[in-house]
Amino acid sequence: MSGHNGRGGRIGTDPLGLQAPLWRSIAVFRFASLGYAAILLVVGHDNYSRIPLAWGILAAMTAWTVTTTIAYAGPARRSRVLLGIDVIVTAAALFSTDIVQYPQSISHAAMPLTATWVAGPVLAWAVADGVRAGMASGLVLGICDLSLRHQPLTQFYRSRDLNGAVLLLLAGAAVGYVSTLAITAERALQRATEIEAASRERERLARGIHDSVLQVLALVQRRGAESGGAAAELGQLAGEQEAALRALIATGTQTGPPSGELDLRALLTSEASAAVSVITPADPVLLDGETAREMTAAVRAALDNVRRHCGPQTRAWVLVDDEGEAVGVTVRDDGPGIPDGRLAQAAADGRLGVSQAIGGRIRDLGGSVAITSAAGAGTEVRLRVPRARIAA
Repeated sequence: MSGHNGRGGRIGTDPLGLQAPLWRSIAVFRFASLGYAAILLVVGHDNYSRIPLAWGILAAMTAWTVTTTIAYAGPARRSRVLLGIDVIVTAAALFSTDIVQYPQSISHAAMPLTATWVAGPVLAWAVADGVRAGMASGLVLGICDLSLRHQPLTQFYRSRDLNGAVLLLLAGAAVGYVSTLAITAERALQRATEIEAASRERERLARGIHDSVLQVLALVQRRGAESGGAAAELGQLAGEQEAALRALIATGTQTGPPSGELDLRALLTSEASAAVSVITPADPVLLDGETAREMTAAVRAALDNVRRHCGPQTRAWVLVDDEGEAVGVTVRDDGPGIPDGRLAQAAADGRLGVSQAIGGRIRDLGGSVAITSAAGAGTEVRLRVPRARIAA
């Protein structure tokens, strides 16, 4: 019996202890059921042909309840083997009713020796492994209860004996659902705790970096600009590293995207510098990992072309636009522009920076590239890719 519910390996996992009250409730229920069974044995002793044996079986049920209560108290001991044995022991105790009760008492729907104690393993399976496992164990013990009545199958749907089996199924489903909600809440709380701890650590590091590294880089940039010459170039590099480090600190405070996806904002923000401004939406721009990495590589290739062909004084802007079904990135610069025919001539000469490093990557993703340029008015490269990968 296994209740997957999309949550394989649930049994034995309870790091925050949110399931502990459910297990304690099961223990209370089982001991209370033993008391109820003892009362029924005293009050309805006329139904029993072997009273001493019935008390002996009840004592064995008590010993098993103590054993399971201790075992289920530790998450590491809640194995499928123990849960399976629990079902077998309970079924054996249920069938022992056929030995200690008079046949006419059984046929007249007298409460079995186990009474409500029979529901214990159903509740345990439901808490440990979810709805399906709870219903499966309820079905097994419900069939055992029906077979104890020795009635034809065609009569069960009109018999009161069916009520017990139905209640076992409903108990397994209801408690399994509650257990699933507890597991979901547990994981959400654990994730929130981890995020909070990581955020505090990043904030502590960010304060330390701001008080030391960023101030030194800003000082180098300012003194280099004042000194001129080679020092000015050194100051410009320090300014670029300062901007990149600030962007890294800012993106580090964002929570991680779902598994297999990357936030395009975080990848492109790392390209920011004194000469490159990156403008992104407020919300994460999530793409599958390969698409996000290829898109980032295409943007880097476009920025490399700006640095290589336009000179160090040229500024560039990267604008990210989340269109829902597609994502667009525009790389714009204030350089001298691209002369007419220059791109075609570069491709003919084997220089494939634009046609392959940019266009080829985006086309492989099922996207499009548009380049607009005019002499003296800079260049604009518009990249657009669909969120859903288009199969080749």
